[in-house]
Amino acid sequence: MQLNSIKPAEGSKKSRRRVGRGIGSGLGKTAGRGHKGQKSRAGGFHKVGFEGGQMPLQRRLPKRGFKSAQLKFNDEVTLADLQKLEAVEIDLLTLKAAGLVRDLVKQVKVIKTGELTRKVALKGIGATAGARAAIEAAGGSVAE
Repeated sequence: MQLNSIKPAEGSKKSRRRVGRGIGSGLGKTAGRGHKGQKSRAGGFHKVGFEGGQMPLQRRLPKRGFKSAQLKFNDEVTLADLQKLEAVEIDLLTLKAAGLVRDLVKQVKVIKTGELTRKVALKGIGATAGARAAIEAAGGSVAE
């Protein structure tokens, strides 16, 4: 192979559309812009969502809902997840090391899904009322 023999792949280069170059080109006269109207004129475009003066859709519909940016710092763990862990004392670092919560998380809460049969001690981790009851029934403790 020589530098002067290198060519782009077949069909990878497409010539740009040259408008307004005579009737034979198929893009002469109005140059693909049609007749009259805002879109036919130079500088005749408007912002995204503009509907010709009619109230745009994003303003006709009501504002609804809110999603807190703090949600990415919270996570939840199930009783079934705690059952799988070998550790007896469980804190945030233990859960992160086990891959049960993301590294970004600052607050964790245990929810009552699944069963817990072994004794665990939670440190700095919240628990729902049902989860707390299940943990204490298994002989464990919750210290927030």
